[in-house]
Amino acid sequence: TFLSPPVSPLMFSRLASRALRPSLSLGGVPRRCLNIHEYQSAQLMESMGVNVPFGLAAKTVDEAVAAAQRIGDEEVVIKSQILAGGRGLGTFTSGLQGGVHVIKTSDVADYAGKMLGQTLVTKQTGPAGKPVNEVLIAKKMDLVNEMYFAILLDRASGGPVIIACSEGGTSIEDLAEEKPELIVKVPIHPIDGITDAQASEVVEGLKVTTDKEAAKEQIKALYNLFVKADCTMVEVNPLAEDSKGTLLAADAKVGFDDNAGFRQKDIFKLRDTTQEDAREVAASEWDLNYIGLDGDIGCMVNGAGLAMATMDIIQLNGGKPANFLDVGGGATEQQITEAFKIITSDSSVKAILVNIFGGIMKCDIIAGGIVNACKGSLIPTRRSALRRCSCPLGLHTKRGTHEATPIRLFVLAKSSRFRFLSSCAWRAQTWPRARKSLPIRA
Repeated sequence: TFLSPPVSPLMFSRLASRALRPSLSLGGVPRRCLNIHEYQSAQLMESMGVNVPFGLAAKTVDEAVAAAQRIGDEEVVIKSQILAGGRGLGTFTSGLQGGVHVIKTSDVADYAGKMLGQTLVTKQTGPAGKPVNEVLIAKKMDLVNEMYFAILLDRASGGPVIIACSEGGTSIEDLAEEKPELIVKVPIHPIDGITDAQASEVVEGLKVTTDKEAAKEQIKALYNLFVKADCTMVEVNPLAEDSKGTLLAADAKVGFDDNAGFRQKDIFKLRDTTQEDAREVAASEWDLNYIGLDGDIGCMVNGAGLAMATMDIIQLNGGKPANFLDVGGGATEQQITEAFKIITSDSSVKAILVNIFGGIMKCDIIAGGIVNACKGSLIPTRRSALRRCSCPLGLHTKRGTHEATPIRLFVLAKSSRFRFLSSCAWRAQTWPRARKSLPIRA
């Protein structure tokens, strides 16, 4: 049966910005990009002519003490290095409050020992938190004026947009709601680049009080970094003036386009997989596009549009997808098997939905991968598996259905799309009964 995928009414786009609203991505799926740690971002900024405070990264207590001694001040700043925001207000699972502290040099060993090897939970990490494998020991700066600065990709204007705010160092999300008049947005033409007039507009929006010409050069340097390093985001919070009138990037957060990996090899070597979902890391090794979600219906689909439409309809029928997984149009049986391995590694998955549009992907390859997964005991009997192949004649629909039959895989190839997805959502919600009615055995 051939059924062309519908355009979901719930699919919509947004600016990839925490400062702008609404803060939702395509179909609820976050856009993927490479992120690096603060100290690495600061090093990259410094190489492009941006002023940053002096600091050293440390992986051990001894390295942290040595870094503080090298700075030579009575007080230093110690910052836990994780790929998430909200560190200052975060909590370690060990009980320590805050992932950023201004401390005496004599206390560095104590704080480093309490941070390194521990898990920090913030608003952005979720309840699981992220491991702290490194800390940044930075020079304490006398900051007199803190601002917010970011460069993001704006789909509305079709290019980069600079976001500036005269108040920084706090939650920009809250500030954007409480004082939206302080937020200045300056779209930049992707070909022409930033002009002197636009740099001046940003500086005025930041309300820089000292050398405005020097500040304009810093804004241009940050934009130059955004372009040359293939960034999707450059965020500085705070961008601040010190007591000497120097504009500093006191904090640094930079994200990079995954598609630029071939051109930015040195940057992509900095990837820290310990900060990522292990399932997403495994998926990337098999050239699969996987993003974990918090539902209980595992999904495997070919094509991002069909995947998002599938998740939308699941939610319309009361279900919650456990993941976004796009296998693409040229997947092999081994990739399909590995995809099932990744899906079943999630203990919250109660049902597995495979929705394939066969005009792109041959259904017998999909079925072969599913059969291999079942034979390899990758689908435990506690889960129900629902499979639907929607494809035109000539792309092995019947062969794929025939291959799935010997393992008693429950196939719904002729149901309407809404009825099929509604059934999947219902079976996930009543999975103890579904487990009994739909046994899957090798």
